[in-house]
Amino acid sequence: MITENTKAPDFTLPDSEGNKVSLSAFTGKRVLLVFYPADDSPVCTTQLCSYRDNYTEFSKRGITILGINTDSIDSHKQFGEKNSLPFTLLSDHDKRVSESYDAIAFLGISQRAYVLIDEKGIVRLSFNDFLPLFYQSTRDLLAKIDAMKPE
Repeated sequence: MITENTKAPDFTLPDSEGNKVSLSAFTGKRVLLVFYPADDSPVCTTQLCSYRDNYTEFSKRGITILGINTDSIDSHKQFGEKNSLPFTLLSDHDKRVSESYDAIAFLGISQRAYVLIDEKGIVRLSFNDFLPLFYQSTRDLLAKIDAMKPE
């Protein structure tokens, strides 16, 4: 698991439209990186739709969500449109970003994990779920974020 209170590794990945998105472009904003195994899988769909349904709660806290996995740009485009996801999905097809955040599973797919990065690019919260059949509830995630001490 990536260490809290360390500088988040910068990266650039394509979004579902093929546009390049860099973490450094979000300096000054809080970012939640959500690593998940696969588009259209039952648990991942439930998890990301839960974030969609609670998107205003993340927005109220000034948090930008970026979903990341090793699926293709086209897969992300279809998955995002099908589920009306209001946040950006990034394709880590070569697995480098998932590896740099210790979010790669033994099968070479992204592991279920999240990383909250503060306005200065510092990792403030990280969580890896080694069993991909489960994810931490959105309510629990928001409670953890709310319980954090301001830096």
